[in-house]
Amino acid sequence: MSRIDKCFARLNEQGRKAFVTYMMGGDPDHETSLEIMRGLPAAGVDIIELGMPFTDPMADGPTIQAAGQRALAAGGSVSRVFEMVRAFRANDDTTPIVLMGYYNPIYARVGGVARFLDEAAEAGVDGLIVVDLPPEEDAELCLPAQAKGINFIRLATPTTDDKRLPAVARNTSGFVYYVSVTGTTGGQAANAAEVAPEVARIRAAANLPVVVGFGISTPESAREVASVADGCVVGSAIVKQIGDGRSVAEVLEFVAGLAAGAHSAGKA
Repeated sequence: MSRIDKCFARLNEQGRKAFVTYMMGGDPDHETSLEIMRGLPAAGVDIIELGMPFTDPMADGPTIQAAGQRALAAGGSVSRVFEMVRAFRANDDTTPIVLMGYYNPIYARVGGVARFLDEAAEAGVDGLIVVDLPPEEDAELCLPAQAKGINFIRLATPTTDDKRLPAVARNTSGFVYYVSVTGTTGGQAANAAEVAPEVARIRAAANLPVVVGFGISTPESAREVASVADGCVVGSAIVKQIGDGRSVAEVLEFVAGLAAGAHSAGKA
């Protein structure tokens, strides 16, 4: 079992939902970003999504776009993200880490996919979310990642119909990330009543936990969405705290409030 599988098994035994956070690796700088990352588990985070900064993101709204620009300006890169993971793993061998980003920086690296996956496995990465690689391109990264023991986590959206869903689910592992709204990150609020039937539909097709992200920014919305899924993801709201210049302690306090909301959710 991967760290992700073990995490969901443990949470299921405890009757709890997963609280997943996203942060951009290297934002606002390497040292501060690492300090925040190291504090997330104690703040109640079950799974960490770590963004790989990229100049031309497609799924990210202005908040996360700005975080990527800050990280790049501070010297952020895929290599520096791996440094963060290795440093985190020196003190935490339990919390799952999922790298989230785009295929271009992976493909363009010297050594390409093979080198990227070697480094990811060595650093202690558990999963990948690469938003611009559809199922038709599974041979590019998804299948090689699975062969390395790294989960490849696919996105499903409100426009993923019953005809498309089997392709999305086919080689997905770890969990399915359901995007609760149409549009980019940091947009409209998620609606739990609309999310619930979609989660049930995806669970039936994929036989995996379904975690819902996009449009969650408060403890109340975290609780409501987590109550109809296997967990929830908060990204832009946390990234905004970092962008607003909050201290590490203030960011982690904000995260702890969100975690408490998600963990207070009942079983779906």
